Amino acid sequence: MAFAKDVSAGSSTPRVVIMGGGLGGLSFGIALKRQLGFNNFIIYEKASDIGGTWRDNTYPGCASDVPTHWYSLSTDLNPNWSRTHVLQPELQAYWKNIAAKYNLYDHVVLNTKVNRAVWDNSEQVYRIELENVRTGERSVTTAQVFVGALGLLSEPKVPTDLKGVERFKGDMFHTARWNHSVDFRNKRTAVIGNGCSAAQLIPHLVKEPSTSIVNFVRTPVWFVNPRRGDYAEWQKWVFANVPGAMRLYRTYLFWELDLLFPVFQGKRNRIRDKMQKDLEKFMIEKTPKKYHDKIIPNYPPACKRLVMETGYLGSLHKPNMDVNWDGIDTLTEEGIRTKTGENIPFDVIVLGTGFVTDEYPVPVFGSNGQSIQQYYKSQGGPTAFGGVTVAGFPNFFMLAGPNTNTSHSSAIFGEEVQINYAVQLIAPILRGEALSFELTEKASDKYNNWLQRKLANTAYNECVSWYRVGGTGKNFSIFPGPMTQYWWILRSPKWSDYKAVGADRWNRRRRLASALKGSAFVLFTMFLVWAARQKDFVTKFLLSFWLTLQSIPAAILAWFSQEV
Repeated sequence: MAFAKDVSAGSSTPRVVIMGGGLGGLSFGIALKRQLGFNNFIIYEKASDIGGTWRDNTYPGCASDVPTHWYSLSTDLNPNWSRTHVLQPELQAYWKNIAAKYNLYDHVVLNTKVNRAVWDNSEQVYRIELENVRTGERSVTTAQVFVGALGLLSEPKVPTDLKGVERFKGDMFHTARWNHSVDFRNKRTAVIGNGCSAAQLIPHLVKEPSTSIVNFVRTPVWFVNPRRGDYAEWQKWVFANVPGAMRLYRTYLFWELDLLFPVFQGKRNRIRDKMQKDLEKFMIEKTPKKYHDKIIPNYPPACKRLVMETGYLGSLHKPNMDVNWDGIDTLTEEGIRTKTGENIPFDVIVLGTGFVTDEYPVPVFGSNGQSIQQYYKSQGGPTAFGGVTVAGFPNFFMLAGPNTNTSHSSAIFGEEVQINYAVQLIAPILRGEALSFELTEKASDKYNNWLQRKLANTAYNECVSWYRVGGTGKNFSIFPGPMTQYWWILRSPKWSDYKAVGADRWNRRRRLASALKGSAFVLFTMFLVWAARQKDFVTKFLLSFWLTLQSIPAAILAWFSQEV
């Protein structure tokens, strides 16, 4: 198919293309405006609206499992959140309001997907192939900086071992592609999977007595009892009117969650053992006796994603709810045949089977012609520095990339950390002081070898999970430490980790700034040494300074009396 002309032709100003209009893409656009005063960027979004995960996931009960005051932008706190963990419509409204506040819609092109991006070494730009998903029209654009903001959980996954998907004659859909036209009344419904989405969904489906639910579970999960509830009007008033109150509350939530990180360290530890016993007790108390021998996992908490109890365990007591542990052999025209040979008829099958996480969904080609998919394969799985930059891919920045999930913090704050790091690398390019920055293999290997050594001594590698390639391979998802450590690593780039092109002017300015900084430090140190040897002089100087300060109020009072 022929391509249209370069839609960016004629512009001499450096340009940024952001792939994805979800939370990360919008946040990146805000950072470009706020931190750099930069407006020559475009956000390509393949869907018909912005919002990412909170646009796509509209199943009943969909909500944040992170406290919402912590699961929001640090630049745009909201005193009016209705609950500690709000539902999807409120979160989507928040992000749409932010997009309007920062005029981001002027930068967004909807219904347009990126098919691939190729780095041009000679021109020092990415050539980005686009496609209008409605018309099929294709075009090419260029950008000095390319940002991948596709999100970690964006592509619904249908397990490869789920046979017979094409044979089922009833309604079947993924939780992330909810079919709102389906009426569940008087319907026999199968829910495959018991992760976070299914655990939020099922309590809402079983409220209708005529709906019969069978939840097909392969592996039990750990349920956590969160503190949830509505905010009182007086609490909202305090957040809105008392200076610093909302920021202080957000800081409390940060530390409350970040201090959980010791639970996940080491193959065994007393804190996790205590937590595991408490969770076992909680889950046994909440579930019917017939499930007691099945409901408790045989792996440590946090090896898989912890699931918030929002009514799932309580729903197991409902007469119209059942759990099937036999395993699925195949889907049939009428329903599901289990591995025990039982044929169970269904009208609706809901897939709560997670997302594709160990593959990058869009081909991106770097400086040596290698695609990011090929690079990932050569590394045994997704690999990046801080989840942001990739060796061999100049001026390409990812959000929610490899090993950025802490399992005990806010993905929004994590993306803000990533964005602040990327913006520091981008700034010289947008100022025309450099053409590109490319992560070195040495820096990438050093960081990722350290990362994998740390992960080897945690609970995260103790079971089969989507955190790992193929369920059992390299852990590509988790950062094995507290969010404070992750922030510290990415607080500013170590410039020696990057190969710079066309950066002579920038390097001279950076060396001058470094020299001035070093000189200032030397002069300050010399002053301290001199001051330490001039005790009498320093004492007299400080005493004179103190007496002068004391005389100022009296002088002001005397002047004021004269004026009166």
